[in-house]
Amino acid sequence: MKLERVENFTGGWFIGDFTPSLLSTSDFEVCIKHFKKGDFEPNHFQKRAMEFTIVVSGLCRMGPITLSPGDILVLDPGEISDFLAIEDSVVIGIKTPSIPEDKVLVGE
Repeated sequence: MKLERVENFTGGWFIGDFTPSLLSTSDFEVCIKHFKKGDFEPNHFQKRAMEFTIVVSGLCRMGPITLSPGDILVLDPGEISDFLAIEDSVVIGIKTPSIPEDKVLVGE
């Protein structure tokens, strides 16, 4: 048995093909992220990975879609989205496969 803390992992990402990681795998990556109301991430996309965002608590917006607890948003490779926390929010992110350099900021 081993106890860890989310804060010990970069950006909440704790499983995937990166260090540190609880499970090093190129098959998928997983994070849990805590956002404060007003936190924003600019438009971006994944070149090859599929991305799943699950809202645990709070209210947020990705692209034109408002998400509430229990919602799961699926983004295919190349699909552009931004992120806005409308309320304090907790989300789980899953990407498959795990490709750390796959994210592209739009406009860069």
